Amino acid sequence: MTPHWDDMKSFLAVARAETLSGAAALLKADPATVGRRVARLEEALGEVLFTKSPQGYLLTAQGQKLLPHAVRLEQTMRDVRDAMDGQGSALTGQIRLGAPDGCANFLLPQVCAAITAQNPDLDIQIVALPRIFNLSKREADMAITVSQPAAGRLVVQKLVDYKLHLAAADSYLDSHPPIADMEALHAHRIVGYIPDMIFDKELDYMSGSAFARVALASNSASVQLNLLRQGGGVGVVHDFALPAAPNLRRVLPESFSLKRSFYLIRHEDDRRVGRLTRFAEALSEGLRAEVARLEALS
Repeated sequence: MTPHWDDMKSFLAVARAETLSGAAALLKADPATVGRRVARLEEALGEVLFTKSPQGYLLTAQGQKLLPHAVRLEQTMRDVRDAMDGQGSALTGQIRLGAPDGCANFLLPQVCAAITAQNPDLDIQIVALPRIFNLSKREADMAITVSQPAAGRLVVQKLVDYKLHLAAADSYLDSHPPIADMEALHAHRIVGYIPDMIFDKELDYMSGSAFARVALASNSASVQLNLLRQGGGVGVVHDFALPAAPNLRRVLPESFSLKRSFYLIRHEDDRRVGRLTRFAEALSEGLRAEVARLEALS
């Protein structure tokens, strides 16, 4: 019996999600259908592909052998779809983009809205989570990160540099002692990340500085910005976010200034997918323009 593509898709989804319900969500199907398709594939191949455990569905040795072949078949089907769409046509379908929440909140809404305005049949899903995305499990089609990954079958593209400075609300600065130098920060409340929840070393702004104690902390850059807007203290802010908080004022801009970069990460198997490449080009161009525009306003 020849395996059916729908059965292979179900196999891949279960391998990535490790549960039937998670795989069903990926495929927009019901779990019973996914289970039947996996069972049908196992029958066609005469092999057991998964074992059920308290952790979910885990690949057997035979399932591990099948996985790279299924991924290649998935890539072939994407190539066929891309070829049928035509390289010069508008973008269509769905693209899921993972990003740190600062980028997702203050840059991607404008950039992605502009891309969909030019491509009305394109659906963009922005997943804003303060963590590293697993592209091998297809948690996203591509992801924006603040550092280059050290391992994995990934294609890395630098998108844009951005700046960060200390800032505080006018109300806070007007009601607290003046901040003449970095040493003076010891007398002020600091807003920042939760130290043990920093998911990337490039976000560790506090180590080895005057920020020995973080009085108000969050794992979200957007929450930190709102804490600062409410007069919570002094903290590190993306320059591109400052226009969204006009009551914030830079603090010690000559003494404290950081530069970081955004990188676009794609799975190596997607290198030849023209649709994703064209989206990546539009995303890169839009992010560069939007960071330049907002930093000029800050």
